[in-house]
Amino acid sequence: MKKNKTQIKVRYQETDQMGVVYHANYLVWFEIGRTSFIEDLGFKYHDMESAGIVAPVVDAHVYFKQPVRYGQNAYVETWIDSYDGLRTTYAYTITDEQGNVAVTGTTKHVIVKKDTFRPVSLRRSFPDWHEAYSNAVGSN
Repeated sequence: MKKNKTQIKVRYQETDQMGVVYHANYLVWFEIGRTSFIEDLGFKYHDMESAGIVAPVVDAHVYFKQPVRYGQNAYVETWIDSYDGLRTTYAYTITDEQGNVAVTGTTKHVIVKKDTFRPVSLRRSFPDWHEAYSNAVGSN
């Protein structure tokens, strides 16, 4: 299973009055990790969008273990939890500088046509991308 690790420097505007990262920002960090993961595979999400294909989130889960604070570095580890050619579930673990788990979660995405939101097979539309995803989860 392929994984990607992306560093995030916690910015002041991402925190609340307690200096703790505001909960909704973890979903943004998931997106940063997911984009980095895709780029590690050799692809650019905007290339898919240019072809009229998007991958909206259809489900998201976030589990909070401990806070991350302003001034710390956080690390988003991203991998594919499941993939079937149409739907992809990415999994994430966010840790602090000491490696303590702060947040875990998943997001599920469906590949659709941008103009109609009709499902599209990644396997048929982007065979190289499909192969890379299949290899990343260890299946073919």
